[in-house]
Amino acid sequence: MVSTVQRNTVQRQIILSTLKQMKAHPTVEEISARIQTDHPTISKTTVYRNLRLMAESKAIAQILIPDDVERYEGNTDNHHHFKCNVCQEIFDLNIDGLHERLTQLGKMVEDSSGFQADYPEIVFRGVCNHCKE
Repeated sequence: MVSTVQRNTVQRQIILSTLKQMKAHPTVEEISARIQTDHPTISKTTVYRNLRLMAESKAIAQILIPDDVERYEGNTDNHHHFKCNVCQEIFDLNIDGLHERLTQLGKMVEDSSGFQADYPEIVFRGVCNHCKE
């Protein structure tokens, strides 16, 4: 049996602190590159493993967008994302009432199929304001 308690190692603290300082939705490579600047002994494998563990424990969020590499963020509040088809930037979306509507949609899925639906993760695609100009 695997313990659900994670040790708060110095490496994990560095990785979490670095992720929270990064404004975008960075990839493992981007996080690792930033960490390597000040902590060259922390390997990319260590960063990857710890990001996965922290995402599993909900300390951070893992962002999985189809046709994109996995990304991470420190914002664990319920929110959704918008990916620009032009610049490939990913933006957070915090829309009033969306959480409640998606919860209702999940209930509809459960009622019609009998499945147990998790909270849906929605990614909108299109063109951001900067690229529209």
